[in-house]
Amino acid sequence: MFAVIETGGKQCLVEKGSKLEIEKLTEEAGKTVKFDKVLMIGEGKEVKIGKPYLAGAEVEAKVIEQKKDKKVMTFKKKSKKRYERTIGHRQHVTAIEITDIKG
Repeated sequence: MFAVIETGGKQCLVEKGSKLEIEKLTEEAGKTVKFDKVLMIGEGKEVKIGKPYLAGAEVEAKVIEQKKDKKVMTFKKKSKKRYERTIGHRQHVTAIEITDIKG
């Protein structure tokens, strides 16, 4: 069984047991989180599509850890003006594992 959920302004295709990193959530490691913005659920050839969300559908996940993503480097330069600037940024992410899909 698979589902498409919306979290952090992005859509994620998930299955039971799959692990993924999403935008930071407020829950601590070890807690359970529920996603109610389910766009689609399918099993085999049966597929249910929401308009925009499925009523009564829910995906449960366990928070594994809170961490920072890889560093993204930005470099600015203006030629002939001796201006150079390097900026680094690390986004906060939450690692989760899907435990159950209800729908």
